[in-house]
Amino acid sequence: MKVSEKKRTNELRKRSNGSGGVKGFIKKVYKYRAFLLMLAPAVIYTLIFAYYPMTGIVLAFKRYTYAGGIWGSDWNGFENFKFFFKSGQAGLVTRNTVLYNVAFIVINTVVQIAVAILLTEIHNKHYRKITQSIMFLPYFISWVIVGVMAFNIFSSDYGFLNTLIMALGGEKISFYTTPQAWPFIIVFFNLWKGVGYGSVMYLAAIMGIDTSIYEAAAIDGANVFQRIFKVTIPMIMPTTIILFLLSVGGIFKGNFDMFYNLVGNNGLLYNYTDVIDTLTFRALITNSDFGMSAAIGLFQSVLCFITVVCVNKLVGLYDRDATLF
Repeated sequence: MKVSEKKRTNELRKRSNGSGGVKGFIKKVYKYRAFLLMLAPAVIYTLIFAYYPMTGIVLAFKRYTYAGGIWGSDWNGFENFKFFFKSGQAGLVTRNTVLYNVAFIVINTVVQIAVAILLTEIHNKHYRKITQSIMFLPYFISWVIVGVMAFNIFSSDYGFLNTLIMALGGEKISFYTTPQAWPFIIVFFNLWKGVGYGSVMYLAAIMGIDTSIYEAAAIDGANVFQRIFKVTIPMIMPTTIILFLLSVGGIFKGNFDMFYNLVGNNGLLYNYTDVIDTLTFRALITNSDFGMSAAIGLFQSVLCFITVVCVNKLVGLYDRDATLF
């Protein structure tokens, strides 16, 4: 036994020595040259459009001028960050962004799981496909169109909702001057647009569950609800945790398309609808302040990174296999 173990260790050492070093690396590159060649366009694309633009992060620490450009403008340290935090809007937009995303994550996750489970319980294949297609359709509608739809629903003069209220003998509601109503409106449209697409991942996870588990549960006398809560939900929990981690990674990022197209430049609604992304946009377009826009973006990215690391660590304490890294 000892001789055979020594032989194995010697063989492993030879393999490791042969595969290590510069020569081993060159051999591997030559061996997999076809695969590396196919991978090259994606790597080059990522480097150019994802990593190279990161060098523009220096704008957050500069007083940008058109004459100087990114690299020729003067440094101003943390003045852009100071202006952002002293403006009184940092706390407001950060709070709104976090609260909206928490609502999106919680409500969307619950509804998407429920929709995926209900779709699997539909035994008529044709009806299930039609239902899934109808629910998936809003995902392909542009937020510009959704903004127009929202205006046609909530407009004071021509909106469908106010027309219905007037027909029933009620008084018009000026939604575009009532900021308290917009958190509910925004959460609803976000759910309506994303529930079909979001349920696909959970539906795929449910389809991957071994049917013998359901058969065993049915033999043991479990009804539909017991199979859902005792089999389906626990089995898709790893997928749910991974999607939750990915969602949490953007908890400090607002969906600019959604907020801007639904709210626009209506200053009356900013206290309830303004998020970090819309503030960054206004700082760039209205004031042409590239430095402050870059500072806000960097602030946002750092918060997202810290959140992902912390939540991933907490998930690792619960289930190490469910973490991202």
